Amino acid sequence: MNYIGLIVKNPFRNKTRTTLAIIGIAIGIATIVALGLVTSGLQASTQSTLKAGAAEITTTQTGSSGFESSGSIDEKRVTDIRNINGVKDTAGILRTTASLNSSSSSGSSSSGFGSSSSLSVSGIDSSKLDLVGISSVNGTVFSNGSANEIIIGKTASQELNKTVGDTITLYGKDFKITGIFETGSFMQDNGAYMPLNTLQNLTSNDNKVSTVAVKVVDNANVTDVSQSIENAYPNELSTITAADQASRTNNALSAINTATWAISILAIVIGGVGVINTMIMSVYERTREIGVLKAVGWRSRRILGMILGESIVLTLMAAVVGTVVGILGVEILLSYSATFGTMIKPVFTLDLFIRAFGIALLVGLVGGIYPAYRASRLAPTEALRYE
Repeated sequence: MNYIGLIVKNPFRNKTRTTLAIIGIAIGIATIVALGLVTSGLQASTQSTLKAGAAEITTTQTGSSGFESSGSIDEKRVTDIRNINGVKDTAGILRTTASLNSSSSSGSSSSGFGSSSSLSVSGIDSSKLDLVGISSVNGTVFSNGSANEIIIGKTASQELNKTVGDTITLYGKDFKITGIFETGSFMQDNGAYMPLNTLQNLTSNDNKVSTVAVKVVDNANVTDVSQSIENAYPNELSTITAADQASRTNNALSAINTATWAISILAIVIGGVGVINTMIMSVYERTREIGVLKAVGWRSRRILGMILGESIVLTLMAAVVGTVVGILGVEILLSYSATFGTMIKPVFTLDLFIRAFGIALLVGLVGGIYPAYRASRLAPTEALRYE
C-alpha cells in the first residue's frame, strides 16, 4: 500500500473509536452549519427591507411600536406629512392580527397549536403598495372600494394552501384572494393586505392608522427628512428609517454570529481533545509497527506526516458528516415547524462551508500534532521491544 493509502486507511482500523470521535466532532460542525444557515436566511430577509421603491421612513405614534391591533395616528397626518419638504409620497397603514379558523384553510394552522390561528393583516390604499415593497402581484390587486377582496403573501398562501380565486374567512367574513405577492421579507410574505377603509370599518378604527410609510424625494437626506417630521409633530410622532431597522436587526443577528463563533471555538477545543485521545491510543497500539517502519528506513518527519495526515482525515470525515447532518437538521426542523418553516429560508453560502471545513482542518492539526510528534520521536529499538 502506498503512503497516501496508508494515511487514509489507518484511522478506520479501530472502527468503534473512530466512529465515536467522528460523532463528537460532527456535532459541533453540525451546530455551526445549522446556525449559519438560519442566520444567513434572516440576513437575506433583512436586506429585502432596503429594496428600491419601498418607503425609507416609518412613522409611528410616540411610544408605540406600530404593531398594535388598533390605529393610533389620525389619518389626516398622512396628508400633513406629505406636505413636508423632502417627502415624495406617504401611505397610511393599519396593522392588525386577525383570528383565522383552521376550517377556513385546508392547510395547517398558522401557529401549529389548537384549532385556530392568526394572520397578520394590513390595510392600505392599493395604489400605495409599492411603498411597502410590493411591486408585483400574481393575479390582481384589490379594489379600494371593495369590501371582500384581499391579497396574501406567498408564504401565507403556501401555509394556508390558498391560491388566487380562493376565499379566506377573517372577522367572520369571506374574502376573495385576488392576488399573491412576494417581497422577500418573511414577515410581510406571511401576512395579507386589504383596502384601508375596509379594515378600518372591520376593526372600528375609523380615520385611524398604525403607521405612515414615507417615501422621500430623490437625493434627499433621509435622516434630515425624518428629523423634520419629528420636529413638526413633537411628542406625537416618532420615526425610524429603513436603514435603522435593518441595522437593529443586524445587531441582533450579530449576537447569533458571535454565538456561532463561540461554538466554533468550543468545537475546536472539544474536538481537539477527542482527536488527541484517539490518535494517542492509535500510536500506543501501533508502537511496534512504527518501530518496524523506522527500522526499515522511514524518517521521523515521514512518521509525523503520517499520523498528522490520519488526524486530518478523521476530522475532515467528521466535517462531511456534520455538514450533512446540519443541513438535514435545519430542513427537517423547518419542514415540521408550522410557525417558522414558511418564514425562514436557509441560505447556502460558500463562506459557511469554508468555515466548517476550516474548523475541521484546524481541529485535525491541533489534535494530531502532539500524537504525531510523539510517534516521530519513538526510538526504533524501544518500539520494537514494546509489548
